[in-house]
Amino acid sequence: MSQHSHPPSAPAQGHDHEHSTLGEMDLRVRALETLLTAKGYLDPAALDRIIETYETQVGPHNGARVVAKAWTEPAYADWLRRDATAAIASLGYAGRQGEHLVAVENTPGQHNLVVCTLCSCYPWPVLGLPPVWYKSAPYRAKAVIDPRGVLADFGVRLPADTAIRVWDSTAEIRYLVIPLRPPGTEGLSQDALAALVTRDAMIGTGLALEPPAQAADPSGVAP
Repeated sequence: MSQHSHPPSAPAQGHDHEHSTLGEMDLRVRALETLLTAKGYLDPAALDRIIETYETQVGPHNGARVVAKAWTEPAYADWLRRDATAAIASLGYAGRQGEHLVAVENTPGQHNLVVCTLCSCYPWPVLGLPPVWYKSAPYRAKAVIDPRGVLADFGVRLPADTAIRVWDSTAEIRYLVIPLRPPGTEGLSQDALAALVTRDAMIGTGLALEPPAQAADPSGVAP
């Protein structure tokens, strides 16, 4: 496991996750899939079912529920810090790529960012399938060299005195970022809070969403 701490630095530009394209490895995988299908070794329908499972049943909404529970239940948050694998499994989220999970909490003074510099290790049980940009060489390289620039690419600009810590996922350990809870959400239910937690926020390339004005004020009366 390798971890990198980065002091504040100037923003940089270059990687646009909205316009990611297939890399060389992705193209090779597609070619291999086509070949195996043609030879009858691979059933595309079965593969589609697996993908659908991770997109609809296993996905970022699982991780969002973990975050919302940690925000509202101090005892669970403490358990998550000590043994994220067990705490997350208690909610029914376990399995392949989730055998050893570590939760890292954002604080006002430190923001956490997750990358896999070697390939695309990712916590499937809580985040589903990794996005294309997470597996791309530009993201994997720049996240370590210029994490503040990566955040700027995703539209995230932190205070200059906020440190950024980069966590390098491996085949043994995968990380889940617990983003800061947005202000004005004290009266929201766990379900409402979970709706504010995005996939990018749990990777560290985003922040939790601000609540709609009416949701933040249950009375519905403007101040």
